Amino acid sequence: MKIILLDDVATLGRRGEVRDVSDGYARNYLLPQKLALNATAANLKNLDTIKARHEGQAATLRAEAETQALAIEALAFTQSRQASDEGRLFGSVGKADVAAFLAQHGIEIERRRIALEEPIKALGEFRVPIRLHGDVTAHLKVAVSRE
Repeated sequence: MKIILLDDVATLGRRGEVRDVSDGYARNYLLPQKLALNATAANLKNLDTIKARHEGQAATLRAEAETQALAIEALAFTQSRQASDEGRLFGSVGKADVAAFLAQHGIEIERRRIALEEPIKALGEFRVPIRLHGDVTAHLKVAVSRE
């Protein structure tokens, strides 16, 4: 099935490209997620207008992500936890803790956007990357201290 990509898809291509994909991938993932359109004759004819409209939307989303990144980078998350003598935490600081902290400050972020590979299990200061947009990543300062 031929499709026109409406957004960048990591394994497939960039916005505006015409690709040939399997029917199931297009029907079950790309089309319902509004990542692509069927490459009909009418859609191919209007490809330039579709590209322009989506580039405008992408520009506004990027601008919003950049302002949100500035707000996140201005914050510092301090967490007190019980820890052993070696500095290992009894428990951890994870994505849910970071998302709850951001929600308290009026910034709603999906937990899957927080790029914390493993929960923090040690005392110290850390920088947690938060992917807000394909090109915009904010870094939140997280300080974990002994309770």
